Amino acid sequence: MLKKDPPIKTQQTFNQPIIPVWNAITKCDLMQQWFFETMPAFEAKIGFKTQFNVESENRDFLHLWTVIDVVPFEKITCNWKYKNIKGDSNVTFQLKETKQGTSLTVTCDILEDFPENIPEFKTESCIAGWNYFINNRLKAFLLNT
Repeated sequence: MLKKDPPIKTQQTFNQPIIPVWNAITKCDLMQQWFFETMPAFEAKIGFKTQFNVESENRDFLHLWTVIDVVPFEKITCNWKYKNIKGDSNVTFQLKETKQGTSLTVTCDILEDFPENIPEFKTESCIAGWNYFINNRLKAFLLNT
């Protein structure tokens, strides 16, 4: 994922009102069920910080998140980095009410290049990851709640 690349975007519409979708992307106990089960805490509050490990292919990635923008029931943005790995990004979750329910657009803006030699940081991997989490995991979670 390189700064010169266009932002990575994933969009999904859920047959749900905004409140359950907002809660699913901002309440730690709900996020643990569809997103990252190792997340110890999360608050939709500017300045809130959390960190947690995710293992992939015998590598351990310590995620470092800081909430940098919140408009309740509309948008939340987190700065997303990894400890001891070059690279920096902002991820924004934007909600919009539609006739079908709630539209969620996730945008990943790269602020500083991530290492190209780590497969998890290739643009294709990031696109596949967001599609998996939003279009599969979150969608299934919201259908079952």
